[in-house]
Amino acid sequence: MSLAPQMTIGAEPLTTERLLEVINPATTEVIGHAPDAGQLELDHAVACARKAFPIWKATSHAQRRERLNAFAKRMVEHVDELAALFTLEHGRPLAMAKEEILGAAFWIRGIGQLEIPTEIVEETETRRVEVHHEPLGVVCALVPWNFPVLLAAWKISHALITGNTIVLKPSPFTPLTTLRLGELTHDIFPAGVLNIISGGDHLGPLMTAHKGFAKISFTGSTATGRRIMETAAKDLKRITLELGGNDAAIVLPDVDVDAIAMKLFMGAFFNSGQVCVACKRLYIHEDIYDRVRDKLHELALTMPIGDGMQPGTLFGPIQNLPQYRRVLQMRDEARAAGLVLLEGAAVPEQGYFMPLTLVDNPPDDARVVTEEAFGPLLPLLRFSDIDDVIARANNSEYGLAGAVWSNDVDQALAIAKRLETGTVWINQNLESSPAVPLGGHKQSGIGVENGVAGLMEFTQAKSIFVPKSA
Repeated sequence: MSLAPQMTIGAEPLTTERLLEVINPATTEVIGHAPDAGQLELDHAVACARKAFPIWKATSHAQRRERLNAFAKRMVEHVDELAALFTLEHGRPLAMAKEEILGAAFWIRGIGQLEIPTEIVEETETRRVEVHHEPLGVVCALVPWNFPVLLAAWKISHALITGNTIVLKPSPFTPLTTLRLGELTHDIFPAGVLNIISGGDHLGPLMTAHKGFAKISFTGSTATGRRIMETAAKDLKRITLELGGNDAAIVLPDVDVDAIAMKLFMGAFFNSGQVCVACKRLYIHEDIYDRVRDKLHELALTMPIGDGMQPGTLFGPIQNLPQYRRVLQMRDEARAAGLVLLEGAAVPEQGYFMPLTLVDNPPDDARVVTEEAFGPLLPLLRFSDIDDVIARANNSEYGLAGAVWSNDVDQALAIAKRLETGTVWINQNLESSPAVPLGGHKQSGIGVENGVAGLMEFTQAKSIFVPKSA
């Protein structure tokens, strides 16, 4: 296993004199190093991608799909190596790290099956009008630390299957697994089609400002998304922004509490709450509030938390020190305000660990309700009236995802239609598919990923008027 993987630029390995330290969040130890690229390396990567673009654009959809399938196959062949590297740098338990690697391979194959059809929008005796979708050029892809491999796979597959080339940057907190993935592709894609570079916080702005990119695909915070949008406006780069969420779930009084408790729990705390579309606000009808609260607390007390490399661990640390400090601050502020905190099992003293924590019915204006914690901190909120809880759920600047839990699916569907979010689950959590578009309302983003609609974000429509013989 390489703990100092190199960048992939033009299908060749490349490193830099200056390196980034990569920290294991479960131990706070340095476990590897990544290249810290700057303008020179970025220019080289963009030049390689631009050189490769005409050739890759001219390949058929079937040829691109074949190369993506080979990439997915290589990931599966190296899943044990990649998962171990993932857990060391990310903290997520090893079995779940393996699930992400395999899930990324599944997604690459799934996106490769999708194709944007040529549309005939007019057919008369004198002419036919066709709408084609052509690739844009070189894609700038910026990937966050919470799902570093899966979200890289999303961006790579979207860009490459539509005929674009790509320069991808992983988070400086989790670069190692993605860089290793790049090393595994040198004999799969033509030189310059897939380029993976790494660097500190300075590199992202250099990339979004670079005139060689035609498109930016970013997943991360709303604050960073705003800055990217401002930068992209200077030369009208296309953008897809998948940003923050403060997702609400609504639990109606007719549910079987025991049957759904674990699903509610995992919908909020999977990956230690570090999921864009996780439940961040759980609204529970007053008739069952106490039962749901107590059941969730009971579960929190039984969940093993620790180093993801240890067998039996189900929940790992918060991934990085800045986020750890932020979530602890939110928790401590809630405690100082007199809110009731229900903490789960004890956590290791070393590492960025925090107990899985419930906040018992805080006021709607509490910070823990109005802001996305992005960690193991979940507010539980009572409600009695359907119209009121829908208004409370929608009272957010975000609108990424939501959920409704009820034995009456028709009633749940009626509520789902009124939620101002890009995705709503009924009696389930965190489900998705390569064929299903994912995007957010309001400040949760611009554009969508996945599905044919997601592919179209990486293309430009071209209308062709074809005359018919007289």
